[in-house]
Amino acid sequence: MPEILSTSVADPSAAADPRPPAAQRVLPYRRPGRWVLTAIVLVVVAQVLHGLATNEFFQWDRFGYWFFRPVILDGLVITLEVSAWSAVIALAFGIVLALMRLSGNPVLKAVSWAYIWLFRSIPLIVLLLLLYNVGALYRTLSLGVPFGPALVSFDGQRLATDIVIAIVGISLNESAFAAEVVRGGFLSVDQGQHEAASALGLPRHYQFRRIVFPQALRAIVPPYVNLLIGLVKGTSLVYYVSLLDLFGSVESLGSTYPGDIVPLLMVATVWYLILISLISIVQYYVERFYARGATR
Repeated sequence: MPEILSTSVADPSAAADPRPPAAQRVLPYRRPGRWVLTAIVLVVVAQVLHGLATNEFFQWDRFGYWFFRPVILDGLVITLEVSAWSAVIALAFGIVLALMRLSGNPVLKAVSWAYIWLFRSIPLIVLLLLLYNVGALYRTLSLGVPFGPALVSFDGQRLATDIVIAIVGISLNESAFAAEVVRGGFLSVDQGQHEAASALGLPRHYQFRRIVFPQALRAIVPPYVNLLIGLVKGTSLVYYVSLLDLFGSVESLGSTYPGDIVPLLMVATVWYLILISLISIVQYYVERFYARGATR
């Protein structure tokens, strides 16, 4: 302090200057290694992009030709349709399974555990092929009194269309994983939140809807989006049940135009990148919405 007072007396113009003296300025810590690493990464990225753009093996002119062709867009629509229905059904069924596992009823807990164990164990492609042959196993499906007469009957072969098999198979598989994601989200809510809500005399449905569920969603959203991304990519397996989704369309065209296999695969790759990017953008805004009040 005495030094500052003496400076103001000796040079009045220096006292009016709000900038600190040079000896008191805080200089940022220099990290030359970080700049070197950044330069190396940029050079590698530039080389990769240059290789992609100049390599004639990728046939970018054919890529541009196929990218918006109607047959590709039809396959993309089927991919979106299967993904959307499967995501909604799997999430709804997963919530039910998670609540069954968290309930105090031992029968519900056992049934939920057995379902999750079974469908997490069966590979998706095996499940799809089993469902694809369900028409041969069960020619007639019926609803009615257990061990009694049937009230409503369906033709199994007519009911099990390709897109129904794809949606049901992926939903059954994904709901088992979604149930564990949702259960983990519910368990992440501190027990004190339940006790505080009960102490306030709030009804249980109000506790779940306004206190437990919003907090659980913060823990559910990131792993469920990972699951959703895997679901979108997993739709490529529906090609094996004769459904021409995006990958199925590319495979079918590749067998007809063998010289365009690489550009067709690049078309599918870029469309999948676009879909995953859109999901990631939605994830960002959903996470930011449910993080209100929890982060500063």
